Amino acid sequence: MRTGMMALASGLLTLRFLPELPPVWFWTLLPLAGLMALPFRAYPCAFFAFGFSWACASAQWALDDRLPISLDGETRWVEGRVTGLPQTGEGVVRFELADARSRHSQVPQRLRIAWYDGPSVNSGERWRLAVKLKRPAGLLNPHSFDYDAWLLAQRIGATGTVKDGQRISEARWAWRDGIRQRLHAVDAQGRNGALAALVLGDGGGLAREDWQVLQDTGTVHLLVISGQHVGMLAGVVYLLIAGLARYGLWPSRLPWLPWACGLAFAAALGYGLLAGFDVPVRRACVMIGLVLLWRLRFRHLGAWWPLLLALNGVLLMDPLASLQPGLWLSFGAVAILIFTFGGRLGPWRWWQTWTRAQWLIAIGLCPLLLILGLPISVSGPLANLIAVPWVSLVILPPALLGTVLLPIPYVGEGLLWLAGGLIDWLFTGLESVAGQIPAWVPEAIPIWVWAMATAGALLLLMPRGMPMRPLGWPLLLLLVFPPRPLLDEGIAHVWQLDVGQGLAIFVRTRHHTLLYDTGPRFGDFDLGERVVLPTLRKLGVNSLDMMLISHADADHAGGARAVARGLPVTQVISGDPLALPAELGAQACETGKQWTWDGVSFELWQWQSATDSNQKSCVLQVEANGERLLLTGDIDTAAERALLDSPLAVPTEWLQAPHHGSRSSSSPALLIALQPKAVLISRGNGNSFGHPHPTVIARYQKRGMVIHDSARQGAIRLLLGRFEVPWTMRQEQRFWRSSD
Repeated sequence: MRTGMMALASGLLTLRFLPELPPVWFWTLLPLAGLMALPFRAYPCAFFAFGFSWACASAQWALDDRLPISLDGETRWVEGRVTGLPQTGEGVVRFELADARSRHSQVPQRLRIAWYDGPSVNSGERWRLAVKLKRPAGLLNPHSFDYDAWLLAQRIGATGTVKDGQRISEARWAWRDGIRQRLHAVDAQGRNGALAALVLGDGGGLAREDWQVLQDTGTVHLLVISGQHVGMLAGVVYLLIAGLARYGLWPSRLPWLPWACGLAFAAALGYGLLAGFDVPVRRACVMIGLVLLWRLRFRHLGAWWPLLLALNGVLLMDPLASLQPGLWLSFGAVAILIFTFGGRLGPWRWWQTWTRAQWLIAIGLCPLLLILGLPISVSGPLANLIAVPWVSLVILPPALLGTVLLPIPYVGEGLLWLAGGLIDWLFTGLESVAGQIPAWVPEAIPIWVWAMATAGALLLLMPRGMPMRPLGWPLLLLLVFPPRPLLDEGIAHVWQLDVGQGLAIFVRTRHHTLLYDTGPRFGDFDLGERVVLPTLRKLGVNSLDMMLISHADADHAGGARAVARGLPVTQVISGDPLALPAELGAQACETGKQWTWDGVSFELWQWQSATDSNQKSCVLQVEANGERLLLTGDIDTAAERALLDSPLAVPTEWLQAPHHGSRSSSSPALLIALQPKAVLISRGNGNSFGHPHPTVIARYQKRGMVIHDSARQGAIRLLLGRFEVPWTMRQEQRFWRSSD
């Protein structure tokens, strides 16, 4: 039976690794094949078939509910109910619309909506909205957060921006939103956002600096992953009853174990409802229920059985949960604890158990965090050593009790004031740790290196005295010091990153690195911090020899501060240095400046008669083994005419589309002079500027140029100097991603 359960879990988890879904007829007939295998006692094959078929069916239903291509970019009137907890940022309200429908079009059941400068929106309200709809699509960069997978796992079939709307009915059964509003209204010593995150699993009120502190110290799970809170509360209730029974304070007529298990599960369900009963909460409730059942009835069967059943239970409820990192991390952490603590020859003292658990989880999760593309907190074991009991035993009880007692004057507010102060103390300590030891973003490594590092982690999890256990340390250190193949002389590695409506191009030679533009920043949404900097670290970049900012517009220079704070930069050059922050120390672009790195030539140019920011763009030519790339920023036709009189007006294989393919750029004269074979377009999907303009695209196509568009292909990589076809992120097939 255990083999069958393992096969079922394998079938359900296989969905995560599929490049594309098999045909409907295949996964429809697969259960029949599984039934035919049962008489021959081929139980693993049958269970695998059932799990795989159910996972494929669930994924196909979610994909079928996506916005049709014909409606992409169209505006439709949509009616639906606001669900979850709306998040309010700088001039924008973001929320999810459930049970969505439109009179004249078939729209997905669930939408993720942004309303700029809109009114207050509360959970449970019904709205009729004019929404510009978009198919699910996120930025695609190497080893970065997969927004497409997250949207599919949430069963969100489209995103949209509200143009107009009207409230149809007031909120009904929106008690969670009401509790959140009351939590934000009480005096919590300035920690209302963290208090709402702890009680409701709502991280929208946390400041960006708070998020960074939690990430650096590996304590995000303590405040914003509500499944962790559910487990904490259930554990506190169980231990409280067990302690009362041990010291004779529990009524003797009531058997303590069934009551402890029952009340702990009731507390978990109640808190789960308070936290919204989303996927992490459902996963936690299933695991808690099975663990308590095992504790009550089946203790002799060990700890692996409830873990395996919980995994299958969660995946059967929602097979798409395998697309989310939380499932892998939560079950991975429990599996590590079972593996390391099960079968020990002698018990450890409580303080040994607690300290070793933190280090063992940190070691065991390192390979998993790396393969999931998540940062690794070096200070996590130390921070969690204090933070976990502080949150679960000190902060959580007054926070939950104060929330329940809010109707009683002064009592609830007093407890929440106390909880807010305790949270403030927690952040004070975490900030001091994070300031000394920030999170580490390891570079991506080959799969064989990852496999060896994983083997090293498993060796270190073994009991002392196991043969070859010391070999685990050098193997695990491959994560820190992986082998790094160097580029050949005369070759440049070029990445056009996918940063939406902006530009960021990374150039690397054998020993040098250059970043041309840094991505956009709009309000508190900084793509330099969220995309460019993490991607550079994943690519193994520890410093930049040059950051070249074409001009000072926010879509090109917005991420400069974040990049400069995160990486040492030797030199900053810009076409408009005076308009950039003084802290960058930018130097002016010098026309005719040339240099050579590792056999690759670079040359700058700027129009000296420029009158606006776009025309001031600093142009860079990169040449490797006779293959040329021209990076043009946002120059227009006037600047292009001046460029034709410069030494850069020579046949060029690769052209970065001036001004994102705007109608005011890419003049016929420029294309005739450069004779480019391909063009790189960096722009946002469905952007409001209409980039690239259809006449410009027609101009490219007329000249036989190959068009590479970040909005359709994601990040684009080319090896300059080898005259090869570039590689795009869309070629890394996943069934949840749309094709080109």
